[in-house]
Amino acid sequence: MADLVFLMNRKEPCTVEEFLCQDCKLSKRQLTKLKHIKNGITIQGKLARSIDIISFGQEIILHFQDNKILQANPNLQIDLIFEDEDLLVFNKPAGMPVHPSQRHYDDTLGNAFASQFPELTFRPVNRLDKDTSGLVAVAKHALSASYLHKNIKKIYYAVVTGNLLDSGVINKPIDRKSNSVIERCIADSGKPAVTHFQTLQRTEKYCFLQLILETGRTHQIRVHMASVGCSLAGDELYGGCMEDINRQALHCGEFHYLDKYKKYHKIIAPIPEDMRILLERKEKE
Repeated sequence: MADLVFLMNRKEPCTVEEFLCQDCKLSKRQLTKLKHIKNGITIQGKLARSIDIISFGQEIILHFQDNKILQANPNLQIDLIFEDEDLLVFNKPAGMPVHPSQRHYDDTLGNAFASQFPELTFRPVNRLDKDTSGLVAVAKHALSASYLHKNIKKIYYAVVTGNLLDSGVINKPIDRKSNSVIERCIADSGKPAVTHFQTLQRTEKYCFLQLILETGRTHQIRVHMASVGCSLAGDELYGGCMEDINRQALHCGEFHYLDKYKKYHKIIAPIPEDMRILLERKEKE
């Protein structure tokens, strides 16, 4: 169970629904779920309806019912690099999926989370491919999950082959490739996808990029880079050079996070060793 406590701070009385949806940013869907949970909404310890009136100074408690279905794996210890009352941020290593699947039942970030935080439900705000390293945010409760989606700006870093401009924008729609469950491609039938890139460093073989996404399509960075002839190093699926690294050289390295108190946080996960090695080659003149 996960309880959230709010203190009514409006001077004029209003309905429970108005206070929760307008002041506490509860969604209508979350409000509906609470109506079907025993003691889902209480005021001063008494069961409340969404149409009831709440007054200044009264305490309202939301009682979310969480389903914890992930198997805990205490052998997995993932670096927790930021925490507040709404959010946890982990630095996921390459090779680890975020969610369990048929092939990965107990070796995921979710399994590590279940061990480190057995009282919480696993609610990742962003997702990374198995072989992409870096920051993954997890909401501590249902209410913060929707808020966090809109208030975390993510910055990625990648090593690619070829030679790009100093900066640019790739605006190409992405669709699922026919006859493939995994692979994506550029196609007019796809959904809009926009990637901003800036070249930070050049070597004889690679470019080191900073990337910001306007959209969040599956494999967006990998597909966009391949489409301009600059596949990610180690990205076998999209034609990347496999000589120096055995996974796509992609890392979610920064979060710019505005919390509910309007305080700004910059959260950083350093570039991992296998990507840094690629950049230690002689730089271009």
